[in-house]
Amino acid sequence: MSSPVYSLSIHADYRCRHSGACCSVDWDVPVELPIYRSLIDALASGRLATSTASSGSPPFIVEPDLPDDAAAIFERRPGGQCVFFEAGPNLCVIHRDLGADALAATCRHFPRVAIHDRRGTFVALSHFCPTAASMLFRDEVPLSIVESPPAFPPADYDGLTISADDLPPLLHPQMLMDLDGYTAWERHLVTRCADLQRLPETVLATMMRDARLVATWKPGGESLTEWIRRLPADYVASEPVRTLDESLALHAGVIAAVPDDMKPEPDEADLAAAFAAYVAPRWSAFAAPINRYIAAKSFATWTAYQGRGLATIVRGIEAAVALVRVEVSRLCRDAARPLDDALLLEGFRGADFALNHLAVGEDLAIEWSAAESDHR
Repeated sequence: MSSPVYSLSIHADYRCRHSGACCSVDWDVPVELPIYRSLIDALASGRLATSTASSGSPPFIVEPDLPDDAAAIFERRPGGQCVFFEAGPNLCVIHRDLGADALAATCRHFPRVAIHDRRGTFVALSHFCPTAASMLFRDEVPLSIVESPPAFPPADYDGLTISADDLPPLLHPQMLMDLDGYTAWERHLVTRCADLQRLPETVLATMMRDARLVATWKPGGESLTEWIRRLPADYVASEPVRTLDESLALHAGVIAAVPDDMKPEPDEADLAAAFAAYVAPRWSAFAAPINRYIAAKSFATWTAYQGRGLATIVRGIEAAVALVRVEVSRLCRDAARPLDDALLLEGFRGADFALNHLAVGEDLAIEWSAAESDHR
């Protein structure tokens, strides 16, 4: 019997819309040996060819120093596009001509970011995918965690696998949680975001307040699950931030977790002024998509298993929102216009590119675990 699968309601009907974003980024995509052999055979038989723009380019890079379990990586064109990327409605030549089963695991699973533990499989999405990012703006689906989402049938999704012998998440650095308690906490965070008109800063402040209260739980009395259920129903009122200072500090912590050969070039000129002129006056008008983004960073977060407690999880969510602020400030500066839906969507994409595809998760968890000592 397969284990249950869960996702956020807003992602439950995800389907690739062939934006081509994942095929056009200058990153190494490993190809497993069985897939590599099948693609070589398809190329030799004429059932597959590289894209017309890549004609004459070698399809693969094969060298000794490859990622683990990779027989090759896809070659890329000078602009970063995969040699199997074809302009047009279908984009990926492999997917178009051979089907999804012929794709490398990275291509097949993107933008899914999963956790497998004893409770089941929890599938989140990277909002670097434009389709995933657009789902943060949908108003017709109430925000919740759902079981058996139609887009994600039981499967061996790439992600973080927690075995039965691994420890559950930490409540704080001196105490573990039980999985029922962690499930209650995860659902509590998503429920906090479901009031979509709340200011994002209020949601974040309330989450940190709640994390501090839950951390005071002691075993021997009521269960951790009941403790979480009895958290105050009220919110901690917090005003929108008026400067970019704290967001830039959290942004710097994320960039510090990016390997040197992948660090983006610094680009912070005039960001504070752009935030004040273009972002701050409009930020609260986008509470609903930002709160959905907060929910997405609360669900299926690897930080639960890599960090040191509940405050670490919330600090990571705060950092994600900080990255959105920085990204949209840069985008608004370059476009010389106030924040709007299109710029916010690109801000979500940029934030998740850094968080999910550049930074090292374990290093982020160490950085964010400083939140555990802030109140002790």
